[in-house]
Amino acid sequence: MRRQSFLILLLVPLLVKAQVNKDSDLFRVLEIQDSIFFERGFNQCDLEYLDAHITDDLKFYHDQSGFQDKNAFFENTQKYICSNSEPKPIRKVDAKSLEAFPLYNNGKLYGAIQKGVHHFYLREKDKEDIWTSTAKFTHVWVIENETWKLSEVLSFDHHDPDVQNPPNDIEGLLKYNKVPALGIGIIEQGKLTKVEVYGTLDLQNTAPYNTIFKVASLTKPIVALTTLKLIDKGLLDLDEPLYKYWIDPDVKNDKRYKILTPKLVLTHQTGFPNWRYMTETNKLAFQFDPGTKYQYSGEGFEYLRKAIENKLGKSIEELAKELLFTPLEMTDTRFWWDTGMDETRYAQNFNEKGEKIATEKYYEANAAANLLTTIKDYGKFLEYIINGAGLSENLYQEMIQHQVTLKENDFFGLGWEILTGFSDNEFALLHTGKDPGVSTLAIWFPKSKNGYLVFMNGNNVDKIYEELLTKQLYLGNELWNKR
Repeated sequence: MRRQSFLILLLVPLLVKAQVNKDSDLFRVLEIQDSIFFERGFNQCDLEYLDAHITDDLKFYHDQSGFQDKNAFFENTQKYICSNSEPKPIRKVDAKSLEAFPLYNNGKLYGAIQKGVHHFYLREKDKEDIWTSTAKFTHVWVIENETWKLSEVLSFDHHDPDVQNPPNDIEGLLKYNKVPALGIGIIEQGKLTKVEVYGTLDLQNTAPYNTIFKVASLTKPIVALTTLKLIDKGLLDLDEPLYKYWIDPDVKNDKRYKILTPKLVLTHQTGFPNWRYMTETNKLAFQFDPGTKYQYSGEGFEYLRKAIENKLGKSIEELAKELLFTPLEMTDTRFWWDTGMDETRYAQNFNEKGEKIATEKYYEANAAANLLTTIKDYGKFLEYIINGAGLSENLYQEMIQHQVTLKENDFFGLGWEILTGFSDNEFALLHTGKDPGVSTLAIWFPKSKNGYLVFMNGNNVDKIYEELLTKQLYLGNELWNKR
């Protein structure tokens, strides 16, 4: 198909349909395309990637440097952007400003127009980015051989920074608290409507839309739902004794192992400590009779994993992929650093002083921790579970029932903590994750089908949570006051 000329921008009313919703597939595709294209091509100077994602007749209009065709665009990018000298120009988009308009020809989508605001910075090693200018942009993306390519660009209304109104308050909050990156996913009325990532991967490289975060204990809801899916398929029973398939050598002489079931694991009533290495003996042991009270335990989830794997002859990775990752297209989610892990998108972890924590790569699954994922992928999972997760109604209701009382208005269900006492009789299911340099939260409200994710790769997170919960997120102020 022959691409349209610059007249597309002049004839928008005749060629495009109305702006698409921000929860639409097209909007998400273009948001991802913008993030990856400019992060790799502009910020990281991957010129091979850049060349593969622009059309041969690229037209670039700039209100200060004039018109550039593809050759001039490449020449200027190499000379002024990718010269390996410092400071290095960096581009960041204002995610809230994005708009998208589809382009059709005889009813077939052949491209789209994307509009927004972007900010430019100068980056120098071991220094904070310096904000240099802000401008508006209009992009024409076309589909060429099933690949989205940038065809025409308008970059205009460049002006100096407004120091009284920085481009994003969240960016400043991250820097002040020495937390490099923040990812937010929003679910509204059962649909994932927003995926935003702020900050940097490592204090240098901008965190892209598809940043990979380590999410610590947010691994447990994945394993919990995998278990419930197996139960729903009749491959496992909620009250089935686990000793038939696994007995940990440390507890083989304590007959209480015969009491353990999937339900006791998912409700954290195994009697196990969180981790055996945290005990004086460094061995697994019952600290109370299973089923008599609540005690959070990663060991319990690992016990369940080994029992399930032995019974079914499949690894937890295989089962989660079969039941969740593949059907939900969670292509960036994994239990360990396998060959598909893109390390260039990993959010490095930092301590409370803003110092980098050495990255520990691990090569086997843990049912309680260490999941690697993106906001978009885990958002799909949360969207799925908020809409019933494909479970039978009886089992779904069992999951959100008060199985154990923790304190007033605070309970535990199957794999999720349950908070009650919100306004309008709303209640919430939530799970958190915490490791050195990792702080994550997933929460959803079954009644309204709203929810959100927060991923961070630092330790000083309280002020950031307070800002998000009290000012931006659904019933967040009530949640903050329940902490």
